[in-house]
Amino acid sequence: MELSRRHALGLLGLGTATVALSGCAGSGGGSSSGGQEASGPLQFWSNHPASSKSLEQKLIDAWNSANPDTPAELIDGGADYEEVAQKVNAALAGGDLPDVFVASDVNWFNFALNEAVTPLDDLWQKAGIDSSTYVDTLREDYNFNDKHYCAPYARSTCIMYFNKDMMQKAGLPLDRGPRTWDEFAQWAPQLVKANGGKPALILPDGANYMDWYFQGMIWTFGGAYSRDWTATFTEENSIKAGEYLKKHVAEGHIKIVQDGANDFGIGNGAALLESTGSLGGLKEAATFDFYTTYLPGPKPGCATGGAGLAIPNGISDERKLTAAKFIDFMTNTDNTITFTQATGYMPVRKDAMDKPEEKKFLDENPNAMTAIKQLNENTQPQDAARVFVSGGGQRIGGALDRITFGGEDVKTVFQQLQDETQKIIDSDIKPKL
Repeated sequence: MELSRRHALGLLGLGTATVALSGCAGSGGGSSSGGQEASGPLQFWSNHPASSKSLEQKLIDAWNSANPDTPAELIDGGADYEEVAQKVNAALAGGDLPDVFVASDVNWFNFALNEAVTPLDDLWQKAGIDSSTYVDTLREDYNFNDKHYCAPYARSTCIMYFNKDMMQKAGLPLDRGPRTWDEFAQWAPQLVKANGGKPALILPDGANYMDWYFQGMIWTFGGAYSRDWTATFTEENSIKAGEYLKKHVAEGHIKIVQDGANDFGIGNGAALLESTGSLGGLKEAATFDFYTTYLPGPKPGCATGGAGLAIPNGISDERKLTAAKFIDFMTNTDNTITFTQATGYMPVRKDAMDKPEEKKFLDENPNAMTAIKQLNENTQPQDAARVFVSGGGQRIGGALDRITFGGEDVKTVFQQLQDETQKIIDSDIKPKL
């Protein structure tokens, strides 16, 4: 049986409250000695997903206006999710903790395993917050041992973006993407030839989440990063997916870059595989018409991702309750509509889709509907080797860089990846189950 996120975390919860995993895991407990002073403003540490700093500040200003006795302050937590996690870890080791911080899909559970973040369920009840109003799939991504350790915030799936002009030059459909990666292989030479040698697809590199984007591709080949607690990089179908990626990079069909959204936005490729969180920026920056689609199948061909909001365990109970109310405000129906319309992320409240302003927006911006529909039709939870095994995403991304940029042998690199991943599972996780 394939291991679901909730099943995996439930297993890990059996006597593993103080699991010591390397990487981004927090090590804090329940002491309040490292927290902010009771009278100080609530501190929200964020990397401002999808360049949302000014938008986050506007939402915080609205909170402060409505809650003058418990004001909040926006703090730069780092340039990306990893830097936020590192800053929180440093605070856990000694220093002032945030009251709320952005926690990504690959680092929230390590904080939960080490009891460094607070379960939200009791806080929701005390504050009168109805957690059932969150989109079920997104809320349950943070369920560990029947408790929820984050609230959904900047949630995403991967999607594909297509330059209409380039697709038209190649004589290809303007209303869909390739149904399978085999069909992409048929389209790619036409796109390159019709557009002066520009690549058919732009893909971010291993330092910029190629491990997340490639996860859907490996599934469609019948492979996986792992099944339950067994790494599966060396399965035949996993190797086939890696060979496919390497081949199309070598042939100039796929270009690996540091900033995929920027390259696509200035017209350097016919298509882009990126987060839906890039949609808002591309709407502003691209000088051409584009449309978005699901990732190629067969289904499921895409993983969920993005980030939630967490509360450290080492602050006072009073501040925790205020922090829970602040998170509820930041993610309420009106604010998730405002945030997602500006960025491209998915609304995290169920009733957002019923609001006239959201219906109107989606009618006028069909590209924004792609990720919302794909969530239920073409996604599945991520493989343990990426999100449960400490450092998994970075390890996989580095391996993908080696076979693409470096041109190294896929079987050799994936065997090393297999051995490294399984060693960590066997030494750091299995003994604790």
